[in-house]
Amino acid sequence: ADMDASQKSRVIELASALKQRQETPDNPDILPKVGLEDVAAQLNIPESRTDQVNSMPATWFAQGTNGLVYEQVVVALPQLDEDLLDDLPLFCDCLTEVGCGDRDYLQTQGWQASVSGGISARVSVRASIIDVQHVKGVFVLASKGLTRNQDALGELILETFSRARFDEHARLRELIAQLRAHREAQITGQGHALAITAASAGMNPCGVLAQRWSGLDGIRRLKALDKTLEDTSHLAALADRLERIRDSVLCAPRQMLVVSEQSQQEPIHNRLNSRWGTWHASTRDQTAFAPPPVSHVVKQAWTTNTQVNFCAKAYPTVPQDHDDAPALTVLGPFLRNGYLHRAVREQGGAYGGGAGYSNDTGAFRFFSYRDPRLEETLQDFDHALDWLQSDAPQASALEEAILNVISDIDRPDSPAGEAIGTFFSTLHGRTPEHRRRFRSKILNVTVNDLKRVANQYLQPEAASIAVISDQTTIKQSGTLGLEIHKV
Repeated sequence: ADMDASQKSRVIELASALKQRQETPDNPDILPKVGLEDVAAQLNIPESRTDQVNSMPATWFAQGTNGLVYEQVVVALPQLDEDLLDDLPLFCDCLTEVGCGDRDYLQTQGWQASVSGGISARVSVRASIIDVQHVKGVFVLASKGLTRNQDALGELILETFSRARFDEHARLRELIAQLRAHREAQITGQGHALAITAASAGMNPCGVLAQRWSGLDGIRRLKALDKTLEDTSHLAALADRLERIRDSVLCAPRQMLVVSEQSQQEPIHNRLNSRWGTWHASTRDQTAFAPPPVSHVVKQAWTTNTQVNFCAKAYPTVPQDHDDAPALTVLGPFLRNGYLHRAVREQGGAYGGGAGYSNDTGAFRFFSYRDPRLEETLQDFDHALDWLQSDAPQASALEEAILNVISDIDRPDSPAGEAIGTFFSTLHGRTPEHRRRFRSKILNVTVNDLKRVANQYLQPEAASIAVISDQTTIKQSGTLGLEIHKV
């Protein structure tokens, strides 16, 4: 209001100059670059051998670990009763935070710190590479420690696996409250991931489970559970459900993964045989984990306390072994670099945005992060597809997108990390042969391939949408026709 005419004119000129600069393509040729000719011919993947530990299958990797040994118990996930399925991630979160055997939780934590570099439990669920509706799940208990502490480390893993206690109800109550606070605090920091998860929830069982376990549905359920645990009967019921999960996991088929230096493998093997030989629990016939197929469109808006928005749009596509999966994988960084970065971030004001293909849900997803806009960003996702079909992108843009994908595939990890990643990739059907074949196909993707797969799979009627925003913004965007949910 205090500006004179010349000052106002100057602001208009600056805004016009900024718009022109944002719409002017950069010249990447002035910078040094890596080209496809620099890509290594082969993907290096660690090799393993198989053996047994007390009649239990075991996979061994000989890697340079600087005196550490990594041990993991991998259990084929059994089919769980419906009332237990939502508690499975809580079981993993609590298993290593409670007492075990004759030790209470404080004694157990001291024991963990004295013999290991940490112990964790998780569930790994991934889709088949040929059918995204078919998934495989395993429960994993993992730890690492100095080789000289390996015998004690083995005892810790076995005790945690077989004798975890859920009878310390006050401890359980404390853990659930901590988990709730942690998950709620993550909403705005991880809002784009939560929106993507919600938009992909109708694609396949992996999508549904991600939403139930770590997505917005999971956060809402955890908040409701936390409120009920003031009642001691509800707390006792939770402890009982966790014990039932533990008993089911204990009786399921299992195997081991061990990563260590080559010279230490024989003594480690001998100690593991002795340690697990003292435990005689046997497996029993159980139905393997097999959630039902899922395929429906999602249109959701989630309200929470936020001053920014998170937008996601997802399309069902193909499993990873399909011939079109490499092109869909390259399409993500191609659209991000060529259109979305400029439209969503530079012009739209979002902190970030992009697109990508997920081989576990078979979905192609667009997203924005800390976004001041809502409807306009969803429209920009569609405009990116129009840009792809109408413009003639340069070959350098395709090369850049392919290099983005190859850099992710070839990204180095620690020797142990590469071995563990290889094991679980193979366990879920991503064998070394498949991974090398997929990488080779990435290098041969063309712009015409990108246009074809986008036109074939990314159709408006198939799109699922999920946004996270505040209640007022959602109400003002009523034209989107989204179901409104409160986190």
